[in-house]
Amino acid sequence: MRKLIDTLGVLLTCGVIVLAADLIRPLGFNFYTEQYLAGLLAIALPLLYLRVPARGERKRSENVPWYDIALAALAFLACAYCAARFPPLSELVVRAPAEGLIPGTVMVLLILEGLRRTTSIALPIVTACFFVLAMVGGTLPGELGARSIPLDRLAYFMAWDSTAMLGVPMKIVTTVVLTFVLFGNVLFKSGGSTFFTDISIALMGRYRGGPAKIAILGSSLFGTISGSVVANVVTTGVVTIPLMKRGGFRPQLAAAVEAVASTGGQLMPPVMGIAAFLMAEFLQVAYIKVVLAATIPAVLFYTALFIQADLEAARAGIARVPEDEIPSPRRVFREGWFFIVPFAVLIGALFWLNYEPETAALFATVSLIVCNLIFGFQGKRIGVRDLFVMLRETAFSVLDLFTIAAAAGMIIGALNYSGTGFSMTLALIHLAGGNLIALLVLSAIVCIILGMGMPTVGVYILLATLVAPALIEMGIQPMAAHMFIMYYGCLSMITPPVAIGAFAAANLAGADPMRSGFEAVRFGWTVFVIPFMFVFSQTLLMQGDPVRIMVDLAAGIAGVWLGAAAVTGYSIRLLGPRSRLYYGAAGLFLLTPLNAFASAGYFNVAGACMALALFFWERSRRAPVVVAA
Repeated sequence: MRKLIDTLGVLLTCGVIVLAADLIRPLGFNFYTEQYLAGLLAIALPLLYLRVPARGERKRSENVPWYDIALAALAFLACAYCAARFPPLSELVVRAPAEGLIPGTVMVLLILEGLRRTTSIALPIVTACFFVLAMVGGTLPGELGARSIPLDRLAYFMAWDSTAMLGVPMKIVTTVVLTFVLFGNVLFKSGGSTFFTDISIALMGRYRGGPAKIAILGSSLFGTISGSVVANVVTTGVVTIPLMKRGGFRPQLAAAVEAVASTGGQLMPPVMGIAAFLMAEFLQVAYIKVVLAATIPAVLFYTALFIQADLEAARAGIARVPEDEIPSPRRVFREGWFFIVPFAVLIGALFWLNYEPETAALFATVSLIVCNLIFGFQGKRIGVRDLFVMLRETAFSVLDLFTIAAAAGMIIGALNYSGTGFSMTLALIHLAGGNLIALLVLSAIVCIILGMGMPTVGVYILLATLVAPALIEMGIQPMAAHMFIMYYGCLSMITPPVAIGAFAAANLAGADPMRSGFEAVRFGWTVFVIPFMFVFSQTLLMQGDPVRIMVDLAAGIAGVWLGAAAVTGYSIRLLGPRSRLYYGAAGLFLLTPLNAFASAGYFNVAGACMALALFFWERSRRAPVVVAA
């Protein structure tokens, strides 16, 4: 059974590589994309039931019971039948014949159970609620009214229509997401995570608050590839959190720094935890436009984290990392310089050669393997056994994403088929009373609630379907609307009561989970502000006059410094309540983009004048240094 599970894992990853590299058509085979997706699901779903027990543990510790073997076989037969019969049966959605209804219903039920095993009970319940919503859409009152879809037609539609289970989310997961997960696994197995951690320590360890800055830099580098906040926390936090605690950071603050920095990795270009490719697909724009739009918000966010880490360290009197724990930058770079090559290949393939993201990821993976075989890292090279393990582990790590993508497709299908998606957009606008600020605040709350406990990809797909249309309907530019939901969806990872990123970091730090969550909210305050900034001014999304873009960026950096001082209670000395209020007001004025409204420029000038006045005032009140005779 173990050999069967391993073989299915390798087969699933290889099947995705074949699809991503488009190796089928040159051989003369022509299939619908949905047929290939159903074929991959015919591997992934049985693998899930053989590997993940009914209790939901990530890995089975006992023999596979007979009922899971039966469910795996049933999943294979239903998905394989869908792959074989998709062309004719996809045209009979209105009639819903039994030939397609039976296997379609089996697929829906098995995916919901697989979703429960790999995530939790919450997401299957949410998916089932959308089923019910589509079934009773015609009975909903007022603006929520839509069409009621009979259960048999709805179940048939989910399996056999190209806009449901086998739609865009499944296509993205089985091509882009899995290839980048493979790249991340190869990077990790070849020593890349060690290199990034060591280079972060070498670059930041000699500065005040160095341990926190190491966590921020290391998590930003690894987080953009990992696609999971929790995975990022666990991978980098095992090094950075003990380092911060030894350096003098309180346990809950150490957990908060790691959680916020790991969450920011999902917002950092060029990959953005793989959500950038989904966003480009939803918006129907070039991928490079998403990357450019995400650049300035990410710069502001990480600048704020570095500033706040520095001020926290100064306030608590935390020094740099001990010299004996700081590796030589020259030695670290000499050992792992080739890890830069695959990223250069990735960026070059994406931006200069205009390759598809999945193709670029495959080229980057191959270049990384070749470099490791030639140069090695710390005396180790990837072997044939390692390649097998990486292919297998890649499949094991994305089983939850297969079920999430299928569930997201079903949610999208239910909303579109019944028309309730449009009705919910109108209802959200009506609830906000037509007021843009009220709609943004309401949408932010909804994004945080819906994102609780979900991975980044699932959060974004759900919010892009439910919330983004309402923002766009109110006149918000589509890129800004999707970036807004992306930011607030990720904020669910650090916002209590279900802050899974902060809770994972608290476990490593030995800190109280809830206190760590609230500390993460305080430390990551800028990520709550930045989305409102780029909604009201597209200069922060790299759109508009270059001079205004640079002015807004400079003012934003100054604003986050002042805001960080107000939140931390330290500038060049400890700040009292009144001084913190002044700093906060000056920061808020500077964070107001020039294009936000007609008199926004006056706010910037007022903020700059207040900042200068505060700087000279604080210096004049700073205690003089007494030099001993």
